[in-house]
Amino acid sequence: MVLLAYVQVVREVNMKKAAKRLSVTIQNLRKAAEQGDAEAQFSLGSCYDEGEGVRVDKSLAVKWYRKAAEQGIVEAQFNLGICYEIGNGVGKNVVEAVKWYRRAAEQGDADAQFNLGGCYATGDGVGRNMVEAVKWYRKAAEQGHTGALYNLGVCYDEGEGVRVDQSLAVKWYRMAAERGDADAQYNLAACYHNGEGVRKNSVAAVKWCRKAAEQGLAVAKEGLRLMCKPA
Repeated sequence: MVLLAYVQVVREVNMKKAAKRLSVTIQNLRKAAEQGDAEAQFSLGSCYDEGEGVRVDKSLAVKWYRKAAEQGIVEAQFNLGICYEIGNGVGKNVVEAVKWYRRAAEQGDADAQFNLGGCYATGDGVGRNMVEAVKWYRKAAEQGHTGALYNLGVCYDEGEGVRVDQSLAVKWYRMAAERGDADAQYNLAACYHNGEGVRKNSVAAVKWCRKAAEQGLAVAKEGLRLMCKPA
């Protein structure tokens, strides 16, 4: 089973809300940012990132995200981590990405916790450590982060960073499956089909496999075909 990849979508500021809150035009937003207003710095960074009221300029987006991040704006810290991870407006540097994910994660940001867990799971930008990966996945999962719920299920299923516990794997798969995650739905179906961590139940297996198949998951489509094949 494969762990889900990182969240790689930057947070977009709601410009209508931001403009109403700050009562500014882009020009005045820039003025506020230059005077050290952290929220304005994040908003301006988002404007440059998304081309809202200005031409897209990823390097300027990074500049303003950094200023806001250094003042503790968690969304800016997360976005700066994304920029460093994928090389968006700045040279790709996964070590720096981990640094900013960690700062946001320590403030309780679920996406950052998930991404930091992913870095520990893959060894990107930090030494591979599945115990640490599970720690951060758990923190994100406890906030309802779907990807973290699924990954935590995989960890318990395969004994990565924790002892194998099929019943706990089922618990986390189910939570992710109920939030619509196709991989979790398929894995939960497999648990029901094989009687791993839960009592064998062919009806439940077909139900969850069908949900995953309906989302286009190829392996689930094949699994559903085999489950429904006449004996």
